[in-house]
Amino acid sequence: MDATPMIDIKNLSVTFNRGRQPVKAVNGVSLAVRPGEVVALLGESGSGKSVTMRSLLRLHPVGTTVDGSMTVDGRDVMDLSKKELGDLRGPIVSMVFQEPRLALDPVYTVGHQIEETIMRHEEVSHAQAAARALALFQRVRIPSPERRLRNYPHEMSGGMLQRSMIAMALACNPKVLLADEPTTALDATVQIQILLLIRELQKEYGLSVIFVTHDIGVAAEVADRIAVMYAGRIVEEGMVSDIIEKPRHPYTKGLLGARVELAYGRDRLVTIPGAPPDLTNMPPGCAFAPRCPQASDPCRARVPDLVRQAGARQVACLQYA
Repeated sequence: MDATPMIDIKNLSVTFNRGRQPVKAVNGVSLAVRPGEVVALLGESGSGKSVTMRSLLRLHPVGTTVDGSMTVDGRDVMDLSKKELGDLRGPIVSMVFQEPRLALDPVYTVGHQIEETIMRHEEVSHAQAAARALALFQRVRIPSPERRLRNYPHEMSGGMLQRSMIAMALACNPKVLLADEPTTALDATVQIQILLLIRELQKEYGLSVIFVTHDIGVAAEVADRIAVMYAGRIVEEGMVSDIIEKPRHPYTKGLLGARVELAYGRDRLVTIPGAPPDLTNMPPGCAFAPRCPQASDPCRARVPDLVRQAGARQVACLQYA
């Protein structure tokens, strides 16, 4: 792989200023993704995964404070004009959302929306865009693609809609694909099909991918590298095999131990005690300390830095400082 990152996020912080108190959803995240690499952002709901990813497209509402730097394919995302940002979305970076029924316009056919995306970014005729849309539907294995292109979103199943979203994301041949928990709302069989499809298309198109998930099994299936997030920070990062076989951060160990498939033969499912912290009132020291079985007084007093270990491994825990 090329050593130059396709995505390079440095010290990203995102604060939502609406409401009574500011919410610091992301706090000092740094992450690089090389060309052709798949990185999974793993963690519980509210850990900052989707916020980090959406920052790359500047999709946050007005009033959001974003600090740090983000470059995609050499472009400084923070300095792009509105027009330049529009040119980035689609041909350079595309996104597959968690709930396609909310991402697609209900008053237009799915085919029309894909054709419109192609014509927005490329100088092609409507007939050429329609032919591309049909080829994309065939590529993502939607049955009866000619008929399905004329469907409205409400006329399609969840699995077909997600395939349609993937087709739309690939319509302008992007270099980067952002996938925001694209299989969460699907049943297990369809989920596996979508995961295999994304991985297949990633290899075929040479895409760099950030895949957001709370399921460590999904991360292991689709990713080359995993970055574990908790309370707006990355607490552990490494190759999939290293994270799965030898987790180091207590939070990562908790996520691995809480898998349902490990519960068979045990009296109880092992869970992480407590709940994620209130992002408007963060505890001092390590945010995971109130839930950590290994926490000591220094953990409750100092926020641990993300320390590089051997190879690609990084851990934010005082045990490894």
